[in-house]
Amino acid sequence: MSDSRKPSDGGQTTTHFGYQTVAEHEKAQKVAEVFHSVAAKYDLMNDVLSGGMHRLWKRFTIELSGVRPGNRVLDIAGGTGDLTRQFSRLVGQSGEVVLADINDSMLKVGRDRLLDKGVTGNVRFVQADAEKLPFPDNHFDVVTIAFGLRNVTHKEDALRSMLRVLKPGGRLLVLEFSKPANPLLAKAYDTYSFNFMPLAGKLITNDADSYRYLAESIRMHPDQETLKGMMADAGFERVTYHNMTGGIVALHRGIKP
Repeated sequence: MSDSRKPSDGGQTTTHFGYQTVAEHEKAQKVAEVFHSVAAKYDLMNDVLSGGMHRLWKRFTIELSGVRPGNRVLDIAGGTGDLTRQFSRLVGQSGEVVLADINDSMLKVGRDRLLDKGVTGNVRFVQADAEKLPFPDNHFDVVTIAFGLRNVTHKEDALRSMLRVLKPGGRLLVLEFSKPANPLLAKAYDTYSFNFMPLAGKLITNDADSYRYLAESIRMHPDQETLKGMMADAGFERVTYHNMTGGIVALHRGIKP
């Protein structure tokens, strides 16, 4: 499933926002509105909706990243800073971690949370669009994007941008919701996503619509093999993926030649 760039009858290029078809230029603003709405209780909702499993998924991402002291790491769509905090510890004072997010509200929540936890010195915060990363070529040892790629309008452009800023031999890790292989699990997951997620959003954040969008955006995201192919097409080598929780989540990894 590639990104939609087909002109509508009115001549506008369109894309998907969940199950809606919207003008391409409108998507970023609509996604921003979702994350402005959920930012304050994002961590709480992650724990509620995943039963705490998101912490295990992120831990595996960190282990597979191979981050070492002195490395330079870019955490795209870093949100509230879960990965950044661990990377900061691993790279030490000789390294650097950049937490980047396109959404100002999420970036502020992440910065405040990390400062509260005493994470300073080797972390920078940058508001940035994954499709047009404002960093030099061949700059980072590792780039991660966790639960953010599905919200990007042009995923192919974002993957090429990530490739550009990685050093040769550098690693990209994409942690994202994906497609369960077992039909019974897929059916149960659909029921959960389209019933419990909006209900929890309504009860905890008073915002069912944002969590309905998030459920829909997961269904519109490319499956495991498609994303693997997209990463290879963007120029990554040795692309692999690991299914977790029955394929509800997948971690893709690629190397820059």
